Amino acid sequence: MKEKSLAIIIGIIVLAAFIIPFTLLKDVEKWYGSFLFWLILTLIVIACNTILTKDWGNEE
Repeated sequence: MKEKSLAIIIGIIVLAAFIIPFTLLKDVEKWYGSFLFWLILTLIVIACNTILTKDWGNEE
């Protein structure tokens, strides 16, 4: 169940990475508006992947 919920979260983040910069952030004149958003999303995905893979060596 944990894997499924984190996979759904990552999927939502990937969709948000495409949709939000071209809709909500389209009026931001500076290029770093989208990059800051993508950086935050990247850190969230890295944290989710760390949670998902921390016990891979312990499974039987």
